[in-house]
Amino acid sequence: MLPEICGGDDADAKNCEEIRLKRLMIMGAAIEQVPGIRKAKEMGYETAVIDYNANAVGIPLADKFYHVSTIDPEGVLDAARDFHADGFLTLATDLPMRAVAYASEKMGLPGITRHTALLATDKGEMIKALKAHGVETPWFQVADSPEKLKSIGKEVSYPCIMKPTDNAASRGVALVHNYVELMDKYGYSRGQSRSGQVIIEEYMRGPEVSVEMLSWKGEAHVLQITDKITCGPPHFVEVGHNQPSGLNQETKARIRDIAGRAVKALGITAGPAHVELIVTEEGPKIVELGARLGGDCITSHLVWLSTGIDMVKETIKVLCGEEPNLTKLYEKGASVRFLTSKKYGVLDHVDGMEAARAVDGVIEVSQIMKPGDVIESVRSSDDRVAYVVTQAETAKESGKAANEALEMMDVQVQKREDRGV
Repeated sequence: MLPEICGGDDADAKNCEEIRLKRLMIMGAAIEQVPGIRKAKEMGYETAVIDYNANAVGIPLADKFYHVSTIDPEGVLDAARDFHADGFLTLATDLPMRAVAYASEKMGLPGITRHTALLATDKGEMIKALKAHGVETPWFQVADSPEKLKSIGKEVSYPCIMKPTDNAASRGVALVHNYVELMDKYGYSRGQSRSGQVIIEEYMRGPEVSVEMLSWKGEAHVLQITDKITCGPPHFVEVGHNQPSGLNQETKARIRDIAGRAVKALGITAGPAHVELIVTEEGPKIVELGARLGGDCITSHLVWLSTGIDMVKETIKVLCGEEPNLTKLYEKGASVRFLTSKKYGVLDHVDGMEAARAVDGVIEVSQIMKPGDVIESVRSSDDRVAYVVTQAETAKESGKAANEALEMMDVQVQKREDRGV
């Protein structure tokens, strides 16, 4: 839609092109992508979403919907050309990056190259590239068949981690203590891999963090370092985050350095990066990184609440060729906690959400699962029921408020047979 001042002559056509609204194509319309859709609309952008799910919650929020798989390069390119997109936004999901890079290159839009997209979405290729550039990583081996796994299993040190090379959100992650477990858990990890490959790597112990970054004209800027909380072994699902990190300044300086070199090693020159590390006894080492905005409310909520930098907004600007404003406005604490359930069955409802909202410092309380969803043991991020976001003067205080709010909430389930499931 163009302003009414647009006329029919060449001069007016040129003016129209210069003043028309920017058009942003958002990859996916699930709950994690909703903040991106809303932010783009708030900025005055025209928005289109691509999703294979025609019932995705974010579809009504956008100006246009394309019923296309986010991992279909040609389908994404056709949709982007039809929409006349100025840029692509990818939030909290990795696999669309290959299609985004393909379409961006074909259309001459800002973003990452196809080679970088491959490195950022294949954990095996990623760690090889990092190692080749001298970035600190765990030891690793890649297996693409049971026969390869058997030979690897006789050489590696235990315990170790096994996970698919091309998935996220802790899907398929397993802690392995010995050769028998390696062979036994292979089916679980391989079953979550689209390529059939798994990576076996060092079981790193120590505090886990993520680094939220935004690159512009080849310079990578660290916006915040996030302390991660996981449910621990065997699946290490993330159940909370705090900003800023409580690690000492020397360690954080090393983390910033490694994260910057990792982004450079993968060739990210324009756009966001979500870099995950573990601080081992030998120092920080890379777990993995995504060439997109981080999920779990980290970039959509926590960076803004802890720094005053609207990371989603500034990322949208970069991906549409505009210079970002990365000036930090303040330093505060921000946290998110995820509600999980020890009760298994069919979700009926969650008690105590209003009480949680009343806790001092709470910014948002939201339910992830819907009534009727099946609750099982926590094996990936998909098994989390709800979340609470808080802000306070320090990360310690915001974390305390988040924990207090979480304690107000209780999951109510019905057994499957009670619901005819």
